[in-house]
Amino acid sequence: MAWRGFLAATAVALAFTTAGPPFAGAQTLADAVRASQQAELTDGTGLFGSAEVQSHSLQALPQWNRVLAAMQADEPAFSRCLDNADDCATPVLKNWRKVHDAAKGLGRRDKLKAVNDFFNRWPYKLDSEIYGLSEYWATPREFMTRSGDCEDYSIAKYFALRELGFNKDDMRIVILMDAIRGIGHAVLAVYEGNDILILDSLSNLILSHSMYKHYAPQYSMNETTRWAHIGGFKQPSTQPYQGLAARN
Repeated sequence: MAWRGFLAATAVALAFTTAGPPFAGAQTLADAVRASQQAELTDGTGLFGSAEVQSHSLQALPQWNRVLAAMQADEPAFSRCLDNADDCATPVLKNWRKVHDAAKGLGRRDKLKAVNDFFNRWPYKLDSEIYGLSEYWATPREFMTRSGDCEDYSIAKYFALRELGFNKDDMRIVILMDAIRGIGHAVLAVYEGNDILILDSLSNLILSHSMYKHYAPQYSMNETTRWAHIGGFKQPSTQPYQGLAARN
C-alpha cells in the first residue's frame, strides 16, 4: 500500500538523518529514501517496543561497512590464534583467545555473560580522545588496542559471539537514545527464545529489552540487514506533585 511505502521512507529518513553525533556515519537523505524502497514495516512489537523498517541495503552505514571489511581482513589471524595458542603473537590476539576460551564451554546465557563481562572491563574512551574524530566505529582489533566508546563495545561483543557460534540473525548492534541521560548510546541485542537480551557497556547485568523503558532505538544492524525504528516502549506517566492542595 502507498501509505506503507511512505511510512517506511519517512522512518528510514528520520533514523539516518535527524540524529546527532552517533549517526554521523549515515549518508544522504536521498540514499536513505532509495534504500527504503525495499524495506518492510513491522507492527510495533519489535526491539524496545518499536515498529521496525527492515532493509537489506547497508549503503547508508559506511562506518559499519568499514568494520565489516576490516574484520574480513583480520579473520585469518584471529582464526589461527583460536586454533593454536602459539599463533597468538600479539596482545590483541591473546585477548581474543582469552575471551573465547573463557566462554566456549558454557551454555548460551553464560556465554553472553562471559563476553559482556570481559569487554566491559575496558575503559570508556571518547572517539575524539583516541582518533581525533567526533565519531569513529572501531573494529575489535582497534578496540582491544585502544579501547573505545559504546558502539565499539557492542561491535567487539558481536564478533566475539559470532566466533562462539551465535547466528548473525540473532544479534543486532543497536544505536539508540538514552532518555535518562539525554545522549546517544549503543548496545548489543541478542534474540534468545521469546525474548531479546541486552548486552550493555553500562552494566554487567544482562536483562530483557523490556526492562529498558528509557531506551529509544534509532537504528540497528547486523552483517546483512539494517532496521530503522519508530517509537518504543511508552514512558510511565507520573502526576506532578501538587502538595496539600491535592487533598481538597
